[in-house]
Amino acid sequence: MTNRRSLAGRLVAVAAIWSTLVLVATGYGLSAFFRQSVFEAFDRELAVNLDALAATVETDAAGGLVVPRPPTDPRFFRPLSGHYWRVVDVTAQGGVVGIGVNSRSVWDEPFVPPHVLVQQVLAQPGITQTILLPRDKQLVRVAGRLVQLPGHDRQTLLMVGADTADANAAIDRFSLAVAIGLLALAGGLLGAIFLQVQLGLEPLRRMGRELVMIRNGDRDRLDEDAPRELAPLAHEINALISHNQEVVERARTHVGNLAHALKTPLSVLLTESRHREGEFEDLVARQTQAMTRQVEHYLKRASAAARAETLGARTLVGPVIDDVVRTLTRLFREEGVKISAVQEPGLVFRGEKEDLEDLIGNLAENACKYGGGLVEIQARHIAGGQLEILIEDDGEGLEGEALVAAIKRGARLDETLPGSGLGLSICDELARAYGGSLRLDRSELGGLRASLTLPAADTSQ
Repeated sequence: MTNRRSLAGRLVAVAAIWSTLVLVATGYGLSAFFRQSVFEAFDRELAVNLDALAATVETDAAGGLVVPRPPTDPRFFRPLSGHYWRVVDVTAQGGVVGIGVNSRSVWDEPFVPPHVLVQQVLAQPGITQTILLPRDKQLVRVAGRLVQLPGHDRQTLLMVGADTADANAAIDRFSLAVAIGLLALAGGLLGAIFLQVQLGLEPLRRMGRELVMIRNGDRDRLDEDAPRELAPLAHEINALISHNQEVVERARTHVGNLAHALKTPLSVLLTESRHREGEFEDLVARQTQAMTRQVEHYLKRASAAARAETLGARTLVGPVIDDVVRTLTRLFREEGVKISAVQEPGLVFRGEKEDLEDLIGNLAENACKYGGGLVEIQARHIAGGQLEILIEDDGEGLEGEALVAAIKRGARLDETLPGSGLGLSICDELARAYGGSLRLDRSELGGLRASLTLPAADTSQ
């Protein structure tokens, strides 16, 4: 199966995938950095409040804990505001002693120190520990510090907590803004990548269009005024085209020389054999005629193959069909043969005019010889960049294996009429040399229909 994947599509896809990965990693990194920065600032604020609480906590005459000058943040005074502090005595084993002192924001709900926090500050005295504490749909971040008050026989745990909802909302807003910005950037990058690839590959597309024009005969060489990376390729292709033309021209010259070299001695042998009578002379005449037919066949075949490989040949189909119809009408006027032709306008054969004349002429002549007097020629475009030429007659036609055998070299449709039996064979081989085909089947007129498929030149260039 032919790989039809686009080079531009590959380049855009690779660039898009890489850009997407980089943008996703960038977005994730920015969000993570912002989250870290937000909670570092959050923890610094908790530490400041802990310092303020540690500076004012003391014991009263009865040995109880008091905070005469609590932190002044108004959120500590508004009930269930999400900002809390608590001071409580703890034992060496982590147990809580007494009720302690709370901020007014705790209201009538005890702000119980989490066991994990107590264990952490006991393990590392003097170090602020921060944990997350779920409390009534609030995710509270708590900082704790263990201090020893003067003249107090127990250690005191200071705790400051704050709801993380505002911080998380700020992080979410930042992440959304980053996502929207990166999506817009991704769209812009994809557009720029697509435009860059299209502009970057335009010289290749132009070279492809020039090759099509060379194939169709609209120009003979590539423009070597190409980008530095493509200029050597254009030069080598032009050199290859020139070499191909030289090879074809040499082949034509050799074919012509061989034709002249063989025809003269064969003509001499045939003439001498006709001037004498006898069994040997008849044998020489028959074999000479056979040799002449073989030489003509293979010379035509070699010449046609050489012409078929030529780049840039173009032939209008209409004038060729008209010339064939006029010629055959004059030749078969006495036999009463009627020839009609119907063709689409603008048909162009991608090949040599001489070959198209041989193809249509041989097939139409056979139809005139072996048909019943009515010959129809049709020419039209078909799918796949090809054209089809149908030549039909109202004769007896052929059936079954005879349709296949008729194309074989040397086969004769009618032994009573003169001919070498090479016409259909040459037509078939010449059509295949151009990448086309010749097919014989039954005509709706009752006789034989020859369907000739040939490459069509692109007339849009």
